[in-house]
Amino acid sequence: MEKTMKIINHIRETSSTQHRLFRKFVLESQASHDDLLLHNDVRWLSKGKALERFVELRAQVVDFLKQSKSKAAADHLRVMQDTLYVCNIAFLTDIFSHLNTLNLQLQGKGKSVVDLVEKLDAFGNKLDLFHADLLSGRLLHFNTLKRVGEGNVTDKMKTFITQLKDNFSARFDDFFISRDVIGFVRDPFTISPSGEFSTNAVKMLPLDEAAIQSQLAEIQAAGDMKAALRGAESLSAFWVSCPETYDTLKTLAMYVLTMFGSTYTCEAAFSKMNSIKTHERNRLSTQSLEDCLRISLTVAKPDVKKLVSEGKCNFSH
Repeated sequence: MEKTMKIINHIRETSSTQHRLFRKFVLESQASHDDLLLHNDVRWLSKGKALERFVELRAQVVDFLKQSKSKAAADHLRVMQDTLYVCNIAFLTDIFSHLNTLNLQLQGKGKSVVDLVEKLDAFGNKLDLFHADLLSGRLLHFNTLKRVGEGNVTDKMKTFITQLKDNFSARFDDFFISRDVIGFVRDPFTISPSGEFSTNAVKMLPLDEAAIQSQLAEIQAAGDMKAALRGAESLSAFWVSCPETYDTLKTLAMYVLTMFGSTYTCEAAFSKMNSIKTHERNRLSTQSLEDCLRISLTVAKPDVKKLVSEGKCNFSH
């Protein structure tokens, strides 16, 4: 990755003339893109995007470096012509593509802890698939390595996948939530009342275990509740509309659904606040800022026509 960033920076940052010549060279070659991308450590997705663009313009980069007469260009060209380097960079491109996909799945409004845990579990299972795919040599999940790297799988790649899986598991140990509880929030009609679910639920939140088992048996026998779950817009909408007859189950579900699984919501709120409270509005009061943030961040959509029709005009004369 470090070598790749040096090559990209050499082409784009050595001089504006060289960068302009490279863009013209790529344009004349009728490539699918017109320039390389720079990597920014602050933006998680940029590393994978920069690698992907670099691999797609690899032939143009090699031809451009051949025309350059500088020593740095010759050194970079030697790296680009190394078969092992090409295989490694193709492998990294595929890995970051999978990580970027996961990252995008964890972002966005309305993502509950249930959704995030399910995505993380799915990616952990995918890492097992990736490792088996590398061992078999089929490379079903490594299209770039198969196409650009000609399917050359090294021991370092297999070790990398194993270490990535261990690192991934270690990072999310503190994020553990009982999968029985997650399954209950997702679909309470598939959980056994006499299983370990109630025990795990009480460990998470001090509730009456007997009430949990009784209400779970009752809600599973209620046909109208099954229909309500199928017709609900979201899990939150279903549990909010759940009758107070199942108050213990409702408390447990809302406890899980109101957890903040990521910092996305907080970061989005700060971005909105910065766009509202500018230098030109430096006298904005705290209450007014709070009201503006509430309007900006809410997902509720006002019925403007109804509000207008119910309003009354005040005439001064």
